[in-house]
Amino acid sequence: MVLCFSLKWLLLVLFSGFSVSGSPVKGMVGQDVTLSCGYSVRTDSDLTTMCWGRGPCPTSQCSDLILWTNGRRVTQQQDNRYQLRGNLLRGDVSLTILKAREADAGTYCCRVEI
Repeated sequence: MVLCFSLKWLLLVLFSGFSVSGSPVKGMVGQDVTLSCGYSVRTDSDLTTMCWGRGPCPTSQCSDLILWTNGRRVTQQQDNRYQLRGNLLRGDVSLTILKAREADAGTYCCRVEI
């Protein structure tokens, strides 16, 4: 069975409002699915908090929180099936959902505070 994910991410840009974009991701039940998200990190001072949530991106924080990072490590995690396997110190905050289930289909929000 094929699952459809609608990835939406929000980059909150200092003094210039925000932008939202998205791309569909397909996965199979029982397989790992990765939803891409990242931001530019040139120095340690560029590291920032971010969160992943279910549903559309709100204007602040994340709805239906999946996980939260302080820029260096995951500080809150709803379930061990949701993991950030990329290099956080380089801004790779792509979400991997282990052994996807039918209930995982839907819209996700990656919100990076810049």
